[in-house]
Amino acid sequence: MATTTAAAKERASAAAEELTARTGADSFDAAVVLGSGWGVLADRLGTADTEVDAGELPGFTAPSTPEHSSQVRSVWVGSKRVALFGGRVHLFETRDPLRAVHAVRTAIAAGARTVVLTGSAGSLRTDFAVGQPILVRDHVNLTGASPLVGPDFVDLTRAYSARLRGLAREVDPSLAEGVYAEIAGPQLATPAELAMIRAAGADLVGHSLALEAIAAVEMGAEVLAVSAVSNDAVASVVEPFDREQATEAARHAADRTAPLLHEVLMRA
Repeated sequence: MATTTAAAKERASAAAEELTARTGADSFDAAVVLGSGWGVLADRLGTADTEVDAGELPGFTAPSTPEHSSQVRSVWVGSKRVALFGGRVHLFETRDPLRAVHAVRTAIAAGARTVVLTGSAGSLRTDFAVGQPILVRDHVNLTGASPLVGPDFVDLTRAYSARLRGLAREVDPSLAEGVYAEIAGPQLATPAELAMIRAAGADLVGHSLALEAIAAVEMGAEVLAVSAVSNDAVASVVEPFDREQATEAARHAADRTAPLLHEVLMRA
């Protein structure tokens, strides 16, 4: 895999050429990455005209996490052509941050100027309910990794687009916002780690979003991220984490959010 940001972009450009050739698209307007439990969006976001296996595209690795698909759909949302990735490769699957963000870089190389990231996370707040979708307004990257390799600095002070978040709140004024902390995983955080993460200002903790957002911002795309509250992370200190229940909670949030994301993409 590529070892510098420039080389990673070259690999993404090659994958983008193959993706557009296989889908018959001149380019894409936007990209959506589906997280755990978000598969319902694959059929509800818009009308798909083509589907390809990402594993057949240059630089891609098939996801190994349950609930994540390697399929990429070309979906029409109104007049917008959207690259819909059925899953992601997490950092804990590859230990290569450049590979973990390859899908996002490929979509942007294929023309996408809007990137929608979805995922699930444990809540560190008592006023966030399990199954609730939360707009991400900022992140804390606790993975110890970066998808950027080289001397160029990237400003992340406006990483999560205020314009896109504003559109989302116009569609659904009840949406709450929060700060997402990404940890490397696959292990869940310990009680002491959760206390540290809360002290750092995070409201949610999970294993995705931040690295992809960094790569997207560096390539000039607008980012909207929505995380489903899959479980009460604080309660997990005394109650064991139930993966099946967490996935079902994410599905509930995704089902509620499908019309919202459809409308935001229409207006973006």
